[in-house]
Amino acid sequence: MKTNLRTALLAAALAACSDAPWPDPPPVDPGTLTAEHDEWRANRQRSLTNPNAGVISWAGLWELEEGANRFGSDPSLAIVLPGEDSPPVAGTLHLEGGQVRLEPAEGSGLTLDAGDPVIAPMPLLDDRSGNTTILALGSLGLRIHAERGTDRLWLRVWDTDAPRVAAFELPPYFGVSNEWRVTARFDPYDEPRTVPLADVTGGMVSNEAPGDLVFRADGSEHRLIAFATATSRSYFVTLWDSTGIADTYQGGRYMRVPLADDEGWTTIDFNRAYNPPCVFTPYSVCSLPPRENRLALAVTAGEKRPLDAPY
Repeated sequence: MKTNLRTALLAAALAACSDAPWPDPPPVDPGTLTAEHDEWRANRQRSLTNPNAGVISWAGLWELEEGANRFGSDPSLAIVLPGEDSPPVAGTLHLEGGQVRLEPAEGSGLTLDAGDPVIAPMPLLDDRSGNTTILALGSLGLRIHAERGTDRLWLRVWDTDAPRVAAFELPPYFGVSNEWRVTARFDPYDEPRTVPLADVTGGMVSNEAPGDLVFRADGSEHRLIAFATATSRSYFVTLWDSTGIADTYQGGRYMRVPLADDEGWTTIDFNRAYNPPCVFTPYSVCSLPPRENRLALAVTAGEKRPLDAPY
């Protein structure tokens, strides 16, 4: 009975909220909006082209099998690294019960990020542990990537000397406009939901969602599942809209949205919709938008697909 009463009160509150005037987003001068957007894109360029594991420097991604996973430049191995950086066998990654242990080969050349040589077996902490183990081999960096919402573990490799880093340019984008800054109401679920999502490798991941973001555009009301945990500083949103037919990435785009205020409102800035990593590299495990986040709407804002997108 208590649960039913809570649900009824929540529904009544939301209904009352939906009948109330829909607030406009805080105004931003067009010149300020453009300047802030240019700064955001400059930060995005720097992040993507960071030679220390920025997306454009990614050079390999291999899912680890339970047991022994040998790696090196020998083409017969399951994990084959460039010969100019790696000996035929650099070592073995042992995956046992969700934990990875590195057994280096003699004279492998593997070092820790600080430069200390790796000469004995050691555990490797993944990139969701809060204390990621970073390895180096020649110009290569290596770490264990843990896929969110699954027990799959991967070896991610990047090249600090990758030529494409210096040549990379951000893809084109729609003109920046206040029209695509919209107020959204956060509608919480009774309890957070675990939402299964397909990824570009053919696997499945899952994200936690505390509720929906409801906004109005093109004369209609639309909803987006918003992903966040108790420690998140913003909502993570994956969406597809009809610009994906010709102008934007066919698999959808990503956004970050500020957490709702005490009255349940936030602002979605579609000018900052951006391409997922899989647009720029085949070495990615990008999740795709859930069916509920496929909008019957053309969002003519944000980042377009690259003109020469190979992926």
